[in-house]
Amino acid sequence: MAGNSQRRGAVRKTGSKKGAVVGSGGKRRRGLEGRGATPPAEMRTKHPAAKRAAAKAKATPSRSTGRGAAGRPAGRKTDDGPELVLGRNPVVECLRAGVPATALYVAVGTENDDRLTESVRIAADAGISILEVPRTDLDRMSANGLHQGVALQVPPYRYVHPDDLLDRARGSAQPALLVALDNISDPRNLGAVVRSVAAFGGHGVLIPQRRSASVTAVAWRTSAGAAARLPVARATNLTRTLKDWAAQGVQIVGLDAGGDTSLDDFDGREPTVIVVGSEGKGLSRLVRESCDAILSIPMAGPVESLNASVAAGVVLSEVARQRRA
Repeated sequence: MAGNSQRRGAVRKTGSKKGAVVGSGGKRRRGLEGRGATPPAEMRTKHPAAKRAAAKAKATPSRSTGRGAAGRPAGRKTDDGPELVLGRNPVVECLRAGVPATALYVAVGTENDDRLTESVRIAADAGISILEVPRTDLDRMSANGLHQGVALQVPPYRYVHPDDLLDRARGSAQPALLVALDNISDPRNLGAVVRSVAAFGGHGVLIPQRRSASVTAVAWRTSAGAAARLPVARATNLTRTLKDWAAQGVQIVGLDAGGDTSLDDFDGREPTVIVVGSEGKGLSRLVRESCDAILSIPMAGPVESLNASVAAGVVLSEVARQRRA
């Protein structure tokens, strides 16, 4: 008989048309929740504002005249848009150094500490926008989620011209001390070298325009804000730039484990450019031929070579010691 659930063998199935026997599990409620603040227009790759910002960055020459001192066209800018510096220490270091930031993102519910308090205070004093966003938004913007609840948006890095970099170094009270990087593709190594150069009184860093790490958010983070205080130049042709500098009286010194000159015998009190190659490939042939000497670092242990940024720090420390003496 229809509707007679008492008859033998009649069983009502769960979730039938007679009515739901359990709740929805909160799916309807979560579906109605907002997804948080919308990221700025320039950070959305499909937005016209982001495309205009990228076009403007590419059209901006690396020098105000658009040409170098010898009339060479300035290198084309390849930055696509703003970068995010992630983590509490890198963010507060960048703000202390006066990085030209445009926005400070703080995740909702982030536990406060001295670094976060200082970051918010410096950003407020500098007129930087402070945006409180859901943590999921920072997760999406940071890709790896290692943001510690805070992120700093910085515009594309403005490189100086190699001629300007040398002019600045020669105009300082100390003899010029520069570091050039050859075949360095890891931005963390670039950031570490920038930090070491700033720590030991160097005047700047030179990198190739192609096939090289650039000053990205990862480099900003590793340099702990030193990239804001230390100029970085891009060379269209690294070998040609090194030869031009050598013609102006600067000694070019390469680093290699099999070098012909020990660091103990090196005199770094003259204007110097230290050229650092990658740990795997080392110096390229043309760059090596452009060097006046190839330095090796004496090591007591059975280690064959050092990381590029560590080797640069060791040599910079020795040069700084000689100049203090």
